[in-house]
Amino acid sequence: MWESVLGSAAGTFLALLPVTDPLGAVPIFYSLTSSGSDSYRRRQARLTTIHVLWLLAGFLLVGKVVLEFFGISFAVLRIAGGLLIAQTGWEMVNSHRHEGDTALAANTSGDIAFAPMAMPLVSGPGAIGVVIGLSSKASGWPDYFGSLVGIALVAGVLYLCLMLGEPLLKRLGRAGTRALNQILGFLILAIALQFMVDGLRELLR
Repeated sequence: MWESVLGSAAGTFLALLPVTDPLGAVPIFYSLTSSGSDSYRRRQARLTTIHVLWLLAGFLLVGKVVLEFFGISFAVLRIAGGLLIAQTGWEMVNSHRHEGDTALAANTSGDIAFAPMAMPLVSGPGAIGVVIGLSSKASGWPDYFGSLVGIALVAGVLYLCLMLGEPLLKRLGRAGTRALNQILGFLILAIALQFMVDGLRELLR
């Protein structure tokens, strides 16, 4: 039994790690929180991890049923995720036009933990597809429990990456952070377009 649990945990961890890409989330996270305080950034890192954890665990357990109930395909999920990412990228590219407003938002109500960090940048359509695929292959509770352990390990790695990336932001300084913010905003727009193109291709098949 425990061999099945460990096997599922390792398989889930190895399958999700490249899709969620915790290291790739670090520069985006610090660009989105560059105007906030240290406590704000730590809180957003904690909330992002929690959101990723419950989203992936939820889709593992009931995701396929929910998508089928609402008649939502992965193609539509990709397009919707792409639109959400595009909005974030556009705001990052144009952040220099309203720095004061951005700083205020980041320190008061700028919650980026759920959208766009957890959904769709980390636990997006790719990660959701992986956990639903694992769910369809599970043959009993040891497999589900192992997959949940694997998801928790991925969330732990994400949290460590987001917390340990703070020295990078301090070394860049304000001007460097602003430049990085705009470069990443452009790249995020490209990611968004790729999401939408992939979704359209799937719809047209």
